[in-house]
Amino acid sequence: MRRTYIRALFAFMAVAATFAMVAIEADARPRISAGSRGTRTFSAPPPTATAPNAARPIDRTMTQPGAATAARPSSAAAAAPAAGGFFNRPGILGGLAAGFLGAGLFGLLAGHGLAGGLGGITSFLGLLLQIGIVALVAMLAWRWWQSRSQPAYAGGPAMREREQGDNNSRMSLGGLGSLGGLGGGGAPQPTADVPIEVKPEDFDTFERLLGEIQTAYGAEDLNALRPRVTPEMLSYYAEELGHNATNGDINQMSDIKLLQGDLAEAWREGNDEYATVAMRYSINDRLVDRKDGRLIEQLPSEVTEQWTFRRAVGGNWILSAVQQND
Repeated sequence: MRRTYIRALFAFMAVAATFAMVAIEADARPRISAGSRGTRTFSAPPPTATAPNAARPIDRTMTQPGAATAARPSSAAAAAPAAGGFFNRPGILGGLAAGFLGAGLFGLLAGHGLAGGLGGITSFLGLLLQIGIVALVAMLAWRWWQSRSQPAYAGGPAMREREQGDNNSRMSLGGLGSLGGLGGGGAPQPTADVPIEVKPEDFDTFERLLGEIQTAYGAEDLNALRPRVTPEMLSYYAEELGHNATNGDINQMSDIKLLQGDLAEAWREGNDEYATVAMRYSINDRLVDRKDGRLIEQLPSEVTEQWTFRRAVGGNWILSAVQQND
């Protein structure tokens, strides 16, 4: 009985310690992995000497994942299946051929042969005349049917030849389209981003922005943050500051100093340029009571993060995303 009581006590203490740790962690400033990195928002930046570990995926972003492009059906799959044989052709041509064959089969079944019921050479010549008329009508009907089946080309012979050449190319290069679109099927391809060069003055700007953004956040100065971050990042920072105000505390940050930094990747998408930089920096990061300034928690003094900056070509760099490094 006593052992059972001791085990229950230890279990209660373990649960209580767990909830206490969770409560302490809840008071700490959330270190976000949020923002947008253009087409690379949902892919991790490559590791660097400063941040050899993988960055946390961005879990808050206004960038929508690209919808998978539906594979366009190939021309062979989209076209209606061809009629099976000459006598299955629709329209007048099929009717004449089927009627002629039916008459011959009827003669065979009556015991008169394929040309049964024909008396003498006159009847035979009449049969040839009928066959000639049927053949002529069939030829005219065939040409009429072919002309209706051909697509119209408004661009003349040159465009027609070019379009036929394109069709041949699609058949030779896009043959996998009938296997679920693996060959592309003519679907539009995403525009590839272009690597760019980051100059020494750009790195100076990144270091300066690191200090200015963290200092402005610690001072709860949204006006100072606004020209230095994207509107999306400003909304996340404002949300965090509102959360701190609700909890009755202030996240004070000062003495920011870059210890090490290097470029993870830099690229251009259309008129926008991006640069993701791994930065390890020291910081005096404290959580204090909003009323009396009492220290609530001293947060880690050294942080490694991946910061992504964005600018229009020829414009100024601003912060576009932040990712924590585990």
